[in-house]
Amino acid sequence: MAENLEIKELDSVAVRFSGDSGDGMQLAGNIFSTVSATVGNSISTFPDYPADIRAPQGSLTGVSGFQVNIGAGKVYTPGDFCDVLVAMNAAALKTQYKYAKPNATIIIDTDSFQEKDLEKAAFKTPDYLGEMGIDPDRVIACNITQMVKDCLADSGMDNKSMLKCRNMFALGLVCWLFSRDLDIAFNFLKEKFAKKPGVAEANIKVIQAGYDFGHNTHSSAANVYRIETKVKEPGRYMDITGNKATAYGFIAAAEKAGLKLYLGSYPITPATDVLHELSKHKSLGVTTVQCEDEIAGCASAVGASFAGALAVTSTSGPGICLKSEAMNLAVIMELPLVVLDVQRGGPATGLPTKSEQTDLLQCLFGRNGESPLPVIAATSPTDCFDAAYNACKIALEHMTPVVLLTDAYVANGSGAFKLPNLAEFPAINPPYVPEELKGTWTPYMRAENGTRYWAVPGREGFQHILGGLEKDDKTGAISTNPENHDLMTRKRQAKINNIVVPDLEVIGDKDAELLIVGFGGTYGHLRAAMEEMNASGKKVAMAHFKYINPLPENASEVLKKYKKVVVAEQNMGQLAAFLRMKVDGFVPYQFNQVKGQPFVVNELVEAFTEIYNK
Repeated sequence: MAENLEIKELDSVAVRFSGDSGDGMQLAGNIFSTVSATVGNSISTFPDYPADIRAPQGSLTGVSGFQVNIGAGKVYTPGDFCDVLVAMNAAALKTQYKYAKPNATIIIDTDSFQEKDLEKAAFKTPDYLGEMGIDPDRVIACNITQMVKDCLADSGMDNKSMLKCRNMFALGLVCWLFSRDLDIAFNFLKEKFAKKPGVAEANIKVIQAGYDFGHNTHSSAANVYRIETKVKEPGRYMDITGNKATAYGFIAAAEKAGLKLYLGSYPITPATDVLHELSKHKSLGVTTVQCEDEIAGCASAVGASFAGALAVTSTSGPGICLKSEAMNLAVIMELPLVVLDVQRGGPATGLPTKSEQTDLLQCLFGRNGESPLPVIAATSPTDCFDAAYNACKIALEHMTPVVLLTDAYVANGSGAFKLPNLAEFPAINPPYVPEELKGTWTPYMRAENGTRYWAVPGREGFQHILGGLEKDDKTGAISTNPENHDLMTRKRQAKINNIVVPDLEVIGDKDAELLIVGFGGTYGHLRAAMEEMNASGKKVAMAHFKYINPLPENASEVLKKYKKVVVAEQNMGQLAAFLRMKVDGFVPYQFNQVKGQPFVVNELVEAFTEIYNK
């Protein structure tokens, strides 16, 4: 039968794992992503899980999904629709089938499609495939639960523990579909469960059973997919999430600057993984403190900055509101601080596990008084490393708090990350007060670029006091003088204006009739839409903002160059409003969605084509 098996060679294939939130879909997806990244494929992932701590088993609201797109070349998105859908129960099939392509291969655990399961999933008849219009020939129906129990019958594990291994059977079957080497998955599990070797052994045994099932049965629904490796840059690669890349970027910046790294944080979805990751690296000089609330996390970081550390605080949108007073303290004290905002759906608690870009204006203006600070947005999970490094460099070299924007999509998603050579990264040179100023120095004495000198406590002759009250420009003493306040306000603004950021890059058709503009984590979807339109003969280009405040020097020139410009963002038009404020006469088209989900490339192409044809 192997000779009759169809092998499809594709540039990219998307797989979606789905099941109850306790079925281990995120783990299965992460392992498959790691296996694919390690062999050199480009990957883009999208974990999509509910906000419920634990929804009722088999319920429609409790379905957790993980989609990964693997490619021979560069892939920019997790894919609008999947080529392979794993549905571990009836609710997963009911809610996730809409994300599958019409000809997708579907893997189901028939043991989880019993009468009670179908009832919970609101199926009306026992013929669930017919009810959803699914061709049975595209379905690999196997009794996964029973086969896992049989596989682990002599393991000594209880029934509940055995059922936790069901996800590994599905993973093994998917690895067979893609001709993946199981050794990488085995090593992943041995490392993850190093303290529980029995658990590791059981999961490895079940993965092998799933792989063998595919190999031995050669289901007529299955196609074996081949994705050739086309790594453009030789090097060591790993699958990395945006939050982990952000944490590594902070560590790299601290090492480059020769400083201790301090994180003051309060747990909040979806930023908590940065706290978790950094807490593992005490050996690298990292100090993490889980504080009692958001403002304490930020205020403790301000204190660490005053003491001479690279100080970071992490949160999501609700925490930015609560940190604003302490952020402003860093503004008026002119101390380096990086504020990480992993954006999520709002307002209020909103959609805590979903993704939006709705904090931009809050981060730009959401503080009392004139309180300018730089804002940077990471464009992908792997770009989080560079964005975090550059945010630290700006904060330290310009003595200012900096907001680093990511979002739940890039923070929880992952990509194939080429391990960097830190020696190739730009130097970080904080403006320490020169020794020759000893005896004449005052706290707000500035370097040539307007940046306040940094006097780290402990240096003899540079004792000083900073605080939240306005200070005299010359003496550093408390001042309520109107002219002095106006002067200090202008100097704080000028310091931000003087920050040099890279020019805004334009990619795509050089003679474009339509320019697509976005920022942050929508980069991959907007680029995929642009390339699809270019392939159909349309003259389209793209400019994506990574540095938002200050804007790149050429931003106005770029935005005014094109006849039509559309600003696409996952909010109601915040970047478009900011650009209209900063660029005289700029009146763009807008594409706005606030669904808590990534853009769909097909929808972007349709909307942009309508604008293009106007």
